[in-house]
Amino acid sequence: MTNDTTTSDTATWVAVGPAGAVGAIHRADDGFHVELYGHRAGRSGTYPSLETAKGAVHKALGPLASRPEFHAH
Repeated sequence: MTNDTTTSDTATWVAVGPAGAVGAIHRADDGFHVELYGHRAGRSGTYPSLETAKGAVHKALGPLASRPEFHAH
């Protein structure tokens, strides 16, 4: 599993599961914005830390989903 949290200049992480890209996390001044692919806009949110945002992406995938890999871009 890739969890790139040490790259200070990274602004985007793409969440990749077994079926492909499932979402993205974008760094912003007010925290980390989660974008879930294929979901309505209301399912996104802003989180105070990268780890919290990653957990939100995982939870949104459902109770039996594997934790996605997060690739810095």
